[in-house]
Amino acid sequence: MSEQVLQRGNAMERSRTRTIAQVAMLGAVAGVLMNLEFPIPFLAPSFYQLDFSEVPVMVGTFAMGPVAGILIELVKILVHLVTKGTMTAGVGDVANFIFGCAFVVPAGFIYRSMKNRKHAVLGMIAGTLLTSVVACFINAFILLPAYGKAFGMPVDAFIQMGSAVHGSVHNLLTFAALIIFPFNLFKYTLTSLIVFLIYKRIRVVLKGD
Repeated sequence: MSEQVLQRGNAMERSRTRTIAQVAMLGAVAGVLMNLEFPIPFLAPSFYQLDFSEVPVMVGTFAMGPVAGILIELVKILVHLVTKGTMTAGVGDVANFIFGCAFVVPAGFIYRSMKNRKHAVLGMIAGTLLTSVVACFINAFILLPAYGKAFGMPVDAFIQMGSAVHGSVHNLLTFAALIIFPFNLFKYTLTSLIVFLIYKRIRVVLKGD
């Protein structure tokens, strides 16, 4: 009996060690991908940039659960801060962490309730919509003022940049509705599509379902 308990304990320890290693690995990959960003000028001003850092985070969330997804997000942000730094005194990085969690946590919980393709898609749809809405409020009331302070620019300057992309932008509300929401909807939909296409192929190297 004691031998069985010992074997079970060893198995749990190996599983825990493997999970920690995978969280660190996926977080590091996500941190590097966060540095490889590019603008989408037809959707938003150039200071909004697209990256694919949430792809490894979502893959890890599906493989190991929502808590692992949160930890991968945290590692991602730390790697980004170490390798690239911050221009908003960390405000933008905290916001990115919140956006990432808003994306992967709902998806992780929905997928965990029934691990199949349908629930993976439903989870990513829920995460995409939630993040797009959350991003509107955080960008309008926290990030834009923070960027303005960091670069010595009034918020109106950002609204003018948004107006150059979409002529109906003339205040923070229309900026959020016509710039921030579509940008994030596009970003997280594209991320979800990539995860959908690759997850089943690479989950064999992670913890199995």
